[in-house]
Amino acid sequence: MSEPVIADKKPVVMELEAGTYYWCSCGQSSNQPFCNGAHQGTEFVPLKFDVEEAKQVALCNCKYTENKPFCDGSHAKL
Repeated sequence: MSEPVIADKKPVVMELEAGTYYWCSCGQSSNQPFCNGAHQGTEFVPLKFDVEEAKQVALCNCKYTENKPFCDGSHAKL
């Protein structure tokens, strides 16, 4: 299995509106933390997730979280 590219060693904290989002799992997207299709030709696929109501989230940018797509502090161990 391939390893994802570490896009950043800190999460991106942002306000998301209610809706469906696709989190980049490969780390190659130029639209971090969201997928832009850069995973094409790899074994990676984006992670679809829904936000039920507007809220602030911390999305993982290191791609090693155990709580995808949310940051769990795994970047501190890299």
